[in-house]
Amino acid sequence: MAKQTRISLAEMARQSGTMLRRGDSAHFDPALGLQPTLADLTESLFFSPGDGRIWLNDQRMLLWHSSAMGHLRRELIDTLGMARARGLLTRAGYVSGARDAQLVRERWPNSDAAAVFMAGTRLHAIEGVVKVTPVSFDFDIDRGTYEGEFLWEHSSEDDEHISAYGLGTEAACWSQVGYATGYVTSLFGQLVVFREIECRSMGASVCRVIGRHAAAWGDVSEDLRYLQAHDYRSLAETAPAAPAVRPLPLPRPEPGERHEIVGASSAFNSACHQLDRVARTQATVLFTGESGVGKEAFARRLHRVSARVDKPFIAVNCAAIPETLIESELFGVERGAFTGATTSRAGRFERADGGTLFLDEIGTLSLVSQGKLLRALQEGEIERVGGSRTLRVDVRVVAATNVDLQAQVREGRFREDLFFRLNVYPIHLPPLRERRDDIPLLMNHFLRREAQRHGRQTTGFTPRAVRAMLHYAFPGNIRELQNLVERGIISAEDGAAIDVPHLFRREQLSEEALLAIGAHGGLTTQRDKPAGGLLAELQQGRGDEPLTLNGIEQQLLQEALAAAQGNVAAAARQLGLSRAQMAYRLQRAGQEAPREPARRKPRRG
Repeated sequence: MAKQTRISLAEMARQSGTMLRRGDSAHFDPALGLQPTLADLTESLFFSPGDGRIWLNDQRMLLWHSSAMGHLRRELIDTLGMARARGLLTRAGYVSGARDAQLVRERWPNSDAAAVFMAGTRLHAIEGVVKVTPVSFDFDIDRGTYEGEFLWEHSSEDDEHISAYGLGTEAACWSQVGYATGYVTSLFGQLVVFREIECRSMGASVCRVIGRHAAAWGDVSEDLRYLQAHDYRSLAETAPAAPAVRPLPLPRPEPGERHEIVGASSAFNSACHQLDRVARTQATVLFTGESGVGKEAFARRLHRVSARVDKPFIAVNCAAIPETLIESELFGVERGAFTGATTSRAGRFERADGGTLFLDEIGTLSLVSQGKLLRALQEGEIERVGGSRTLRVDVRVVAATNVDLQAQVREGRFREDLFFRLNVYPIHLPPLRERRDDIPLLMNHFLRREAQRHGRQTTGFTPRAVRAMLHYAFPGNIRELQNLVERGIISAEDGAAIDVPHLFRREQLSEEALLAIGAHGGLTTQRDKPAGGLLAELQQGRGDEPLTLNGIEQQLLQEALAAAQGNVAAAARQLGLSRAQMAYRLQRAGQEAPREPARRKPRRG
């Protein structure tokens, strides 16, 4: 196959508006530092020991014993047999490779094509699975061709397989083959099959794998056998060949919709499943959770997947309407009912007839308003203020609150009968700090939306910005995250990445450090620092206030004295000065050195 000339994705995009889709090992030089480099990838791996999470950019990872994985592997083989166990591990590897390909594709969308393909070999090593050394590779996506040969050293799968079963006659790096297949197939856009032709489990010194597009292999039925999911009761029943992670089948948001719900965490999926279960019924739903968790967004999504989707969705913030107007807002008003009522007007219940009425912050209603709302819910009838006619309405009520209504009932501030009427199907939406897996997804979602709204272009977030956001407590939840991202888009320069100083001003970041991993494998607890070094760090949080050397010196002197509790000599040592130098600098800054207690002379015997 003829070698192709390699240029960057960004250059190709400038020349033809299309993405570079070819590369080969003859023109790939790791020394050029094309992104993503090994340092780029290792910076994407960081640890949050305080809340028990490890992250690879926006993917949660696990750190567990290789021997535990070996034990699981033996259990699968002994329970299911060699073929079925191999299929399970191959498909698990495929999903892992596809996820890593998605990470690289989204994190470095304009990078060199060969570097993007090679990132998979580096990620597999970073994840502690195997060291990958390329022998050769050549691909052209437009022509549909891929050919690659790689060496695998220190395979964790081989270690565990040999420990359990010794040397045999078959290759044993099943999940690693699945990973390579999933990673390259996801990038390539069509099936690329990897086969292990030499393996340490067969007595070879290193493992050797070859990857080719499916057509080049010819018969790939044996390979697809392990990629296809089998029903263990019948090997004849198979699922489609491409394993995939299927999200909850909720409808796509309408163009420009500002109330899209985004997430992948277990807490988010639990709420989505509850919503999907109740949406097609007529039950009253009560959303609970802190302010800013997205209760209205979930209420709108519930309406969109319900049978009432073609009818109105009316939202009311009960806390924003004065008590004297809440009745007329909900039930409407007849002409002449009170001074200023010059025309008859329909209320929110009438406007929502046939559809959904969302009552936000329901806990702020007075007891009088609660009684009138209860009658409307129970009877399906309302009367306008100043009217005598009873109007039938068909409304599904969805309520939301950020307070504990049961506590309000116990304190006599909320009617117990209304609480029972609203609490037919409660759905709790957890705070963002309890669904941190969703933070990177929300960051990217708001990045795209707000960048388009403000007409700005950024290259995404720096790794330190992702770390800071993952470890921030978000007292304002999703609403605060959206505001921070919007601030970052406005603050960052076009064509640059959003960093920590662009996102945070006076927000209190956690005192607990996130542990990052460097390109040489060392962990560090160093706090995130703004890009630009010490100068940017000193300027952070000062706004438009000028930064001067004299000001910095005075601040250092004052802080050193405070830390030393007024002891000039001790403060001087902290700054690498003598006591005399310290006293001189204090005097020059217009400060007097604190007087230290005179030492008593020893009495002569």
